[in-house]
Amino acid sequence: MIAVIIFSVVILIHELGHFLLAKKNHIEVLEFSLGMGPRILSTVKGGTRYSLKLLPLGGSCAMAGEDAEDDGPGTFNSASVWGRIAVVAAGPVFNFLLAFVLSVIIVGCIGYDPATVLEVTEGSSAEKAGLEAGDVITQYQGYHIDLGKDLYVYTYLNELQEEDTIHLKVKRDGEIKEISYKPDVNVRYLLGFNRSDANSMTVESLIKGMPLEEAGLEAGDVITRINGVEVPDGAAYEKYLEKHPLSDQPVTITYERNGMEYEVEITPREYRTPVTGFGYNTYSEKTSGFNVLKYGAVEVKYMIRTTILSLKELVSGHLGMKDLSGPVGVVDAIGDTYEQSRNEGTLMIWMNMLNMAVLLSANLGVMNLLPIPALDGGRLVFLLTEAIRRKPVNRQIEGMVHFAGLMLLMALMVVVMYNDILKIF
Repeated sequence: MIAVIIFSVVILIHELGHFLLAKKNHIEVLEFSLGMGPRILSTVKGGTRYSLKLLPLGGSCAMAGEDAEDDGPGTFNSASVWGRIAVVAAGPVFNFLLAFVLSVIIVGCIGYDPATVLEVTEGSSAEKAGLEAGDVITQYQGYHIDLGKDLYVYTYLNELQEEDTIHLKVKRDGEIKEISYKPDVNVRYLLGFNRSDANSMTVESLIKGMPLEEAGLEAGDVITRINGVEVPDGAAYEKYLEKHPLSDQPVTITYERNGMEYEVEITPREYRTPVTGFGYNTYSEKTSGFNVLKYGAVEVKYMIRTTILSLKELVSGHLGMKDLSGPVGVVDAIGDTYEQSRNEGTLMIWMNMLNMAVLLSANLGVMNLLPIPALDGGRLVFLLTEAIRRKPVNRQIEGMVHFAGLMLLMALMVVVMYNDILKIF
């Protein structure tokens, strides 16, 4: 129910942007609706039908002559080209405004998360280069940092390599300092598997190219002994590793599959992890006055940048179709967030739900501005072309392009929904 409300508000605000600017430009709005499918409730006022429809997964602001060649009085095409640009752009703009208003509420209640260095590893390259606890990171590898989560997202999407040089800009005592150093490297030896949970020794997945995968183990196998020592659960496994750290020496793994016991000898593989040598803040600090507005805007900027970065990773192939989520996946995520927030009190439930609304609203704004046919961004491409050429593109051709884009988007939605359902079940 909460997910439906959040979806409805975000979509309603988007369509309200189109609606208000259409009215401002004297364009007749035939129907303003929330939802898709058959009408549940409907009323006509001022020449516009206002409808609530069965499926709460969309909405529309249907304008006279929007997808036709009609340019008679009151139609979409009768408005000036800049008026039409304003109408189309208003949906995403209103989403950004909604995200800003909600972000201000969040920052006013719980604050923001500055990228403050909390600790520097003793003896690390970072310490030797002059980084100190209390420094506020303002730039990492040339990427501007406003918040701790800016740094988290960037480092998550851009994995640090041994040969990299870490370049930081930090604020200390009101001054900006530049710090550069090579990352330290943690060396571990791994068997190469993931457990189903911290207390289990059931193999959930195997890391490709690592020893257990090469030895033929499969997801669902249960590891029972290492070098003859029983490891009935995760705690026993961790205790064993503390006393007998893995190295480049062979170990014997005993495992069960379908009630049968098997034994295999493998050599753990070296796994090298470059590390920054510092920890930083990702928790909120209270603020007040003008800073509430400032960091409300910064939160929206973060959401927009994160969406753009994710799209870039998707296009470059670093993220795949399995990483996309549609309405089903978002509803599931909202539900999970709600359940996880219940132990933190009513305030955190509200803040997390508002944060999900900010994320959705900013995402909807960015996605609708993509220059893809049938989306607001695709329509803006044709309108801006008309503004430059001072004459419209053939509207029949434009209509065919938007229809083709709509069909492709519908197909993509089906694929994404199928992936979401697989993730849940």
